[in-house]
Amino acid sequence: MEVILSADAVSAENNNEANHRRNEKEEKKIVRIQVSKTKKRLDFYLNLSKRYIKQNNDVALCALGMAIPTAILISEILKRNGWATEKNLAIATVAAKVKEGRAIHKPKIEIVLGKDNEVDGSTVAETLENGAENKA
Repeated sequence: MEVILSADAVSAENNNEANHRRNEKEEKKIVRIQVSKTKKRLDFYLNLSKRYIKQNNDVALCALGMAIPTAILISEILKRNGWATEKNLAIATVAAKVKEGRAIHKPKIEIVLGKDNEVDGSTVAETLENGAENKA
């Protein structure tokens, strides 16, 4: 017995496989936040991290040089308050070019945080209420 598939059936199968692979990639997508020491305040990066953890489950905090303590502080606050758990920590030295052509080496850190299993709507509501009380 010979099975003959039409071109439409083959292209539909290929489209289904491509959509499945695309959905897997979207699920594994990690949002990368470049933390700066001077451009934004700490609470901006903290609230941004909370928002992305709530939406996407994974956040990577990246920082260079003097911004490293800010990134570490944000990750420790998120872990202490039960928002996230640390999945990965990577440190490196990167070369940044200067006008004269020589390279200056800078430290780099990347902290990958995942959504904590205990985070639910009540934790989010409590944090938002505490933030509103502190501002008042």
